[in-house]
Amino acid sequence: MGQGVGHFNVFPLAGIPREPPMTFGRRAYYKITLCRGRSQVECADQAPHVGTNILFLVTPRVPYRWLPLTEAPAGHCCLFDDAFLLPARTGVVLAELPIFQPGAYPVWEVAEADCAAVEAIFEKMAHELPSRYAYKHDLLRTYLWELIHLVQKLQPAPAPLATHSAAERVGTQFAELLARQFPRQSPQPPLRLRTATDYADQLAVHVNHLNRVLKETTGHTTTALISSRLTQEAKRLLKQTAWSVSEIADSLGFADVAHFCTFFKRHAGQTPGDFRRLALFEI
Repeated sequence: MGQGVGHFNVFPLAGIPREPPMTFGRRAYYKITLCRGRSQVECADQAPHVGTNILFLVTPRVPYRWLPLTEAPAGHCCLFDDAFLLPARTGVVLAELPIFQPGAYPVWEVAEADCAAVEAIFEKMAHELPSRYAYKHDLLRTYLWELIHLVQKLQPAPAPLATHSAAERVGTQFAELLARQFPRQSPQPPLRLRTATDYADQLAVHVNHLNRVLKETTGHTTTALISSRLTQEAKRLLKQTAWSVSEIADSLGFADVAHFCTFFKRHAGQTPGDFRRLALFEI
């Protein structure tokens, strides 16, 4: 689109080349996709979602990959950037919407009736995009907001907010801080927060207090929760990247590759190399 308008595009999935397969990584734009036909979507460090009539959305902060599992996938996709929906134009900050929050899981199955409603909006966008209507950009923004709000309505309603104790608040803050460290996008710089003491210092509490709170609220120690998340991320990097084991060790903040291999074998039951070889057979 023209200078100062921002970027927006919409296109059918049927026209997307299937070779080579999409690589796992971040893209420069926000993206909302409806795929009709069996496909697999991988987002961030979540388990792959396989299904039919999948609706998914990603932000520039989230690495993802879409793999069609049918010869003729149908559906639509739209791409847009922050500039296209600037708060000055809409009064809404895109990143503050619930569907674009880091904790929101961005992939779900859509009922047939809802598919039709989503497709109808995509088709209005596709019809308007090539037009010469002087106010088409405003109209496209209207359609995009309609799609965004429909997507939000299709998600499960959030649980009602409860009054939390001081301990629960610390536990929640720890969980959010831990989640923000991942997924890792490059081997360098290393993970910023690596130990229980690192997290306690960041939260301005004593490490013994943090450990006691987490043990009471989750049943696990601070170190156990960090180790579990590190293992989960290590598995993702071994499966979805071509980084060497040494690079993965550096990225996750281990002092050396031997320390990482010992850690991984203790928590995953096999060496990083064995895990990676077996993962290749699963693809």
